[in-house]
Amino acid sequence: MLPMTVLETPILETPILREVRSNHRSPAGVHLVARDYPKGMRIEPHLHREAQLIYAAKGTMQVTTPEGRWLVPPDRAVWVPAGLEHALDLLADIEMRTLYFDLSWLKRERRYEGLTREFVVRVSPLLNQAILALFDSRNTEERTELLVRLVMLELHQAEDSATFVPLPHEPRCRRAALIVLDDPTGLHDIDTLAREVGTSARTLSRLFSSETQLSFKSWCQRARIAAAIQRLSTDANVSVKQLATQLGYASVPAFSAAFRQVTGRTPTEFAGK
Repeated sequence: MLPMTVLETPILETPILREVRSNHRSPAGVHLVARDYPKGMRIEPHLHREAQLIYAAKGTMQVTTPEGRWLVPPDRAVWVPAGLEHALDLLADIEMRTLYFDLSWLKRERRYEGLTREFVVRVSPLLNQAILALFDSRNTEERTELLVRLVMLELHQAEDSATFVPLPHEPRCRRAALIVLDDPTGLHDIDTLAREVGTSARTLSRLFSSETQLSFKSWCQRARIAAAIQRLSTDANVSVKQLATQLGYASVPAFSAAFRQVTGRTPTEFAGK
């Protein structure tokens, strides 16, 4: 299904008073919201007047924007610019910690230009502790402001696109992409897929390259690796061998090589096993 247009997308007010836990202190222009969500919940497409840093201290979520899908396990956080339509799917029970930034505050940032687009960051131990410390009820105003500065400093140094699956906008190409995403473990043949969406394999191949900056083969690999990350993040009992077989790889080494090519780490290193 194609995303809603901006005119149809609801603008959600920052839930400063209703959702924020009572004694969190935050500097003017930055709002802290802590919420827990159950597995399987979907937050439908919406947008905010503020920019957001969305972090799941526990659990894995998927964030979908008009540009693509970001898989966000607990060692990642997603930056959503003000006014960007997005939907969230909770793939596990989530402990969400969100920082909202008023544009007037954000525009004073030296690196503001880099904060006008969406991206995912790898959450280092330092960034993790800084975010969690912001929700300590014992914080003073000075400590909170220092922690916000630390978060912003780390944010600019940890960008990571490994869990991003770009979505094409051209209707035929987008239909083909969604067919693959509905079954990322399948071995999708571009000739068959092209017939399903009413075009030629040559045209579909060209569209994938121009719309996603990835070849069809590379895009399908990215989709499979995203599916693997989802399983590794939500199923502690799944083995690398099981995943390799389910995703259609000939061997564990072949799967590990593909996983490393996308994420920079092996599946075992990613899962911390």
